[in-house]
Amino acid sequence: MKHLKTLRCIEDVASSGSIRKSAEQLSLTASALTRKIQDFETELGTPIFERMPQGMRLNAAGELVLRHIRAQLSDFERLRSQIADLSGVRRGHVTVAVSQAFAHGLIPKEIASYRARHPLVSFSVLVRDHVHAVRAVAAFEADVALVITPPPAPEFEPLLVIHQPLCALMSKDHPLAKAETVRFRDCLQYPIAMPGPSLAIRHHLQSALVRASLPVNTVVESDSFEVLRSYTGGEQVISFQIRAGIPQDNSNLVAREIDHRDMPPTQLVLGQLRGRSLSVAASKFVDQISGSLHSQYGVRSA
Repeated sequence: MKHLKTLRCIEDVASSGSIRKSAEQLSLTASALTRKIQDFETELGTPIFERMPQGMRLNAAGELVLRHIRAQLSDFERLRSQIADLSGVRRGHVTVAVSQAFAHGLIPKEIASYRARHPLVSFSVLVRDHVHAVRAVAAFEADVALVITPPPAPEFEPLLVIHQPLCALMSKDHPLAKAETVRFRDCLQYPIAMPGPSLAIRHHLQSALVRASLPVNTVVESDSFEVLRSYTGGEQVISFQIRAGIPQDNSNLVAREIDHRDMPPTQLVLGQLRGRSLSVAASKFVDQISGSLHSQYGVRSA
């Protein structure tokens, strides 16, 4: 497996941009790591890094090599997972890129449930906005992504789609808390804790604001849903979140669906890199999430 070690070394240097940092991370000397890369470049017949005063940077050939490396490492992990399953012991590693909305409740709960049955499987969770989550999947940095309204990307293959209503989030004693559904214009009569521009639902809110042609009194704006929820629970303000992203354990807040005439449902999408074969561990985790979301919200297969 010596070639895999070399591939991992190249991937690490590409990520860190530094021979010294990667050598420390990989428990190698800087000269030994440099020789590994030079031997690879000699065998390949072309340099893959630009040596710069501030560090190492992949050139065009290196970008192609890095994509190949990540594909090879992904295939090897899938092979290891399949072999482990032959012995009846599921093991492996799953990397999930998720919108921030699901990082607090949904994903930790699903991982705990999965590991209760398969304790030899480990996880990495990358919290990314919808654009960068899709990029992580395309770059083999994540096996799957769970995001709100992903941007159009031919390389991203939806595995399931969930239509989710946008909800107004407020304290239990808020005047609008008594209604089952609320109109968007009524929400705008109160101070707003507004999701930041990097969050996918902000774009839906902006479209609704344009249609409503009403002023908005934004008293707090944040790219953190946790900050927005905490602030909403302490003052008579309204914030916004999709149904699936609202933690079940927050007893101080209530969520009221916004009338569909004002705000059409958003899409929650679980997807992977088109054409990629997932490991057994990742595939089974996808099956578990799909089943959980289907039982809670109902889904439409992509």
